[in-house]
Amino acid sequence: MKTGREELFTTTPVMKAVLSLAVPTVISQIITVIYNMADTFFIGRMNDPAQVAAAQLAMPVFIFMTAFSGLLGIGGSSVISRSLGAGDRDRARQCASFCINTGIFVALLYGFLIYIFRAVIFPVLGADGRTWAYLEKYVFWTVAVGALPTILNTLLAYLIRSEGYSKQASFGVAMGGILNMILDPIFIFALHLQIKGAAIATMLSNIAACGYFFVFLYRIRQNTTITPDPKYCSGKNGIAREVVTVGLPSSIMTLMSTLSNTTLNHLIASYSTEAIAGMGIAKKIDLLALAIAGGMTQGTLPLIGYNYSSGDRKRMTDAIRALAILSIGIALAGTALLLVGSGVITKLFIDDALTVHYGARYLRIICLACTTTTLNFMIITIFQAAGKKTQPMILSFLRKGILDIPLMLLLNALRGVEAIPWATPIADTMALIIACLMFFPFLKKIQNYTKKV
Repeated sequence: MKTGREELFTTTPVMKAVLSLAVPTVISQIITVIYNMADTFFIGRMNDPAQVAAAQLAMPVFIFMTAFSGLLGIGGSSVISRSLGAGDRDRARQCASFCINTGIFVALLYGFLIYIFRAVIFPVLGADGRTWAYLEKYVFWTVAVGALPTILNTLLAYLIRSEGYSKQASFGVAMGGILNMILDPIFIFALHLQIKGAAIATMLSNIAACGYFFVFLYRIRQNTTITPDPKYCSGKNGIAREVVTVGLPSSIMTLMSTLSNTTLNHLIASYSTEAIAGMGIAKKIDLLALAIAGGMTQGTLPLIGYNYSSGDRKRMTDAIRALAILSIGIALAGTALLLVGSGVITKLFIDDALTVHYGARYLRIICLACTTTTLNFMIITIFQAAGKKTQPMILSFLRKGILDIPLMLLLNALRGVEAIPWATPIADTMALIIACLMFFPFLKKIQNYTKKV
């Protein structure tokens, strides 16, 4: 007899299964972005562009943590879901333990190294005399102290979701986000800690979310393959190699985002603090639309991976079709909202005319990439769910780094600070064209396999 989790992957109507997995993930992603926006919002309420800019300058070190949790989380989720589809629970358990214990070790090492070498790293991030002290406080609490709970929070959500526990994974992430929004005004204003208070609130909320995940895993320990127990930790039987190769494209895409954001910060910081503060606000707002796209694809990855491994390619293609319809519709709606409300939305974050000018203009430009980014995410995720390595790797490099950085430099040289953000929609459109050229032959092959079966 199949369990409720297995029925979700095998017999539940496809659209219902996609929504069951994706909607909780989208909600948690939205809440995560909102609490990231809350940091910017509450910091912005102090009407100090230097503190808003410091939070933006810290983004690359956060993106690196996201990259690593994505490496283990997406790679591990793909291996676990495909192992379960093939009936190999022992391999799924070994993979989960490997991912969690590797995550713990690297998070501790990363937090230590970032803070020890801050004198070298901060200038690379674009810090100057106005932002250095604020950046130092923010990074200490969120990275030096907070790297472990930040990485584990995201990693555990990925792994728990791979068994179909999408609602529970999303609840843990959402709980941390809501707690952060509650703590932000308390630490920033009531305790007069300013940007340091925002950092402490973020660190504590991630600790709370991790606590929830470990309690949940303990409660379902008899029925789950997700375990932190080191006795099961094994990178053998190709587990370590497959986790890394499948998860690496998402990790590289995120790491290249770090390089891209660092380049962007350097270029815009050369103009004014208000310009970089405006870009920071625009990026945070735009993340809301991208979070929905990411939530849709991440939530559906286990369903696609399970059915690819079990051989039910028709159900796999039906899931892809449902995912595409939902994702494109949401992306178009998000683009329309941000185009119309860019000025009003930006002004909610800070009452500084020049910062609002830059933020609203940047937002109207970068939101044009919502649909192309959504489709790029979807194609990369489908390849990852099927265990493919080469295609996601190429597409990840293209989206961030190979195309957008040269475009930033070119547009800056030609038209200055006002033109730099156009690199995002142009690069994403170019990447999507190449992604489609790779994806449609793969989809046709899957459909031909379905017809033969």
